[in-house]
Amino acid sequence: MLDQSQDFEVIGEAETGAEAIAACKQCNPDVIVMDIGLPGMNGIETTQVIVRSAPGTRVVMLSIYCDEHSVVSAIRAGAQAYVLKQAAGRDLLEAMRAVSRGESYLSPQISANLARRMSRAGPRSSLALEILAPRELQVFRLVAAGNASKDIAVTLDLSLETVRSYRKTMMKKLGVSNIAAVTRFAIANGEAPKASQGDRRTPVR
Repeated sequence: MLDQSQDFEVIGEAETGAEAIAACKQCNPDVIVMDIGLPGMNGIETTQVIVRSAPGTRVVMLSIYCDEHSVVSAIRAGAQAYVLKQAAGRDLLEAMRAVSRGESYLSPQISANLARRMSRAGPRSSLALEILAPRELQVFRLVAAGNASKDIAVTLDLSLETVRSYRKTMMKKLGVSNIAAVTRFAIANGEAPKASQGDRRTPVR
């Protein structure tokens, strides 16, 4: 499927975590499709090593598991996308394109499962914050604190378009559609917003 795609070129393959780390150093890929069930060092452990040594490489986790623990563990390890193997034919290229743009991606079935889980948990759900990528979490906190996208771009040394992309995917994962909802979500989850540097007003309690 990847060979037939006009978007990507396969430049290396590996069968174990150690081989994947070595191949990453040698090939310097833009995107890695990582099997979560690698022998020896598993895909999550391998992703942690690769993200630390090659922060510019994006990791798409490919797995048969859609349970909460596996998804959250992969995201915490640094994977920008999580795709179910049974849906790979439909989702994989879309996920690879998304991470290439600096966005994140979850197979729709995973998003639906997490949405139901968060709905049962009510407005206070740490699960939602756990599935945010590190940059998305940074943007979440800055948005909740009242920072405009252009100010966030300066703070994080990112382009405005990149910040807008993180903001869009962050709000999609949290299931919110406006800034007020982001702020309410932050307060409900113990992420009380701090006033931005340009706001010197005394907060109302």
